[in-house]
Amino acid sequence: MSCTNCRNGADGTPRGCRSNGNCGVGGCGPLTVFDWLEGVAIPSGQRAFDIVEIRFKANRKGFFRRSSKLEVHVGDVVVLDADHGFDVGVVSLSGELVRAQMNAKGVKDDHEIKRIDRKATQEDIDLWQKSSMREPDTIKEGRSIIKRAGLKMKLADVEYQGDGKKATFYYTAEDRVDFRDLVRDLASAFGVRIEMRQIGARQEAARVGGIGVCGRELCCSSWLKDFRSVSTSAARYQQMSLNPQKLAGQCGKLKCCLNFELDQYVEAVKGFPSPNAKIKLKKGMAFVFKMDIFKRLVYLIAPDSGNNGPVPVSLEDMQELLAMNERGEYPHSLSEFALEEKPDEVDEVYSNVVGQDSLTRFDEERRRRKNRPNRNKRRKPQGSGGNKSSSGNSKGPDGSSNKPNNRRRPKSNKPKSS
Repeated sequence: MSCTNCRNGADGTPRGCRSNGNCGVGGCGPLTVFDWLEGVAIPSGQRAFDIVEIRFKANRKGFFRRSSKLEVHVGDVVVLDADHGFDVGVVSLSGELVRAQMNAKGVKDDHEIKRIDRKATQEDIDLWQKSSMREPDTIKEGRSIIKRAGLKMKLADVEYQGDGKKATFYYTAEDRVDFRDLVRDLASAFGVRIEMRQIGARQEAARVGGIGVCGRELCCSSWLKDFRSVSTSAARYQQMSLNPQKLAGQCGKLKCCLNFELDQYVEAVKGFPSPNAKIKLKKGMAFVFKMDIFKRLVYLIAPDSGNNGPVPVSLEDMQELLAMNERGEYPHSLSEFALEEKPDEVDEVYSNVVGQDSLTRFDEERRRRKNRPNRNKRRKPQGSGGNKSSSGNSKGPDGSSNKPNNRRRPKSNKPKSS
């Protein structure tokens, strides 16, 4: 769901978010918690939960306590208590679901939770919008200052406080950075209090956003907030090629989606033999080449396979072969256990119904037209006798060409008589 400012214009081109993500709808960011308890009456003898969830830039969220006299709803712009000033945010969740969100994120309900001062006025909103408009220029100028300082760090994003008196600089760095001199330069350049906050590569991708190789918005910038560690063993379990260029995401780390189906693969691999398993034959040894978890097949490389490639064997036959080796029985070859791979069912479902058999059909038609003889070409004069010197391209004694002049006479500008 998006507001009217984010929809396309009359010419069909997207107009973009004109509220800088502060419209209150919440459709521009990650999936928000749906308040399914809205409208449900509170049981008698209980009070409404006095803590609400507030959303800031790049869907950074925090929990703030409201007073009993202040009634806020989702989408309200409120003024919050901040260090040396005030901040402005949008209410994203209220009620009992906030208690569940706090338990999920490990936030305790104690005195450290800051309070909501009041609802924002139009002056507060204007000052908030004015401070947010300074962020793109601040990022550009801040990167140039960091470059002149020669520090090995990358500025990812800048977030201004609601009153415009403080700016938080989010940066990434591989090593520890001494930015004491940098903070003085930034404070003198922008005239605000500076706070430096280091984030990881995944947090940077979540704040910047982008489109993944799957064609959809990045998980970290749309709904994923729990960044778990991803190892190359997840790719090995899923029989994937250990190519860093294909396994890495836009942040340069391993893709978070490698963990999504890892548990199912680990459970399915338990029924398969070890990748280092060997089958002893009378003609030699057969090795495991690969395993197809979905088709429950094991591909073996046998000494008698030759140029035919790996031999597909069902999982049941593979377990039987291992049992035969344990009993001291060695098959002559894998021909009696080999399976004939049928074509995929996709080829049977999707058929060519348009008649477009070849992608180069237009090239063949263009080539046919090119080789077709030109009927408008003038015929050669008869009686040339096959002598090249008497052709139309020969020249006379004075060096002039004997080729007949085929130019048309210019049309006369004389008016036609009626």
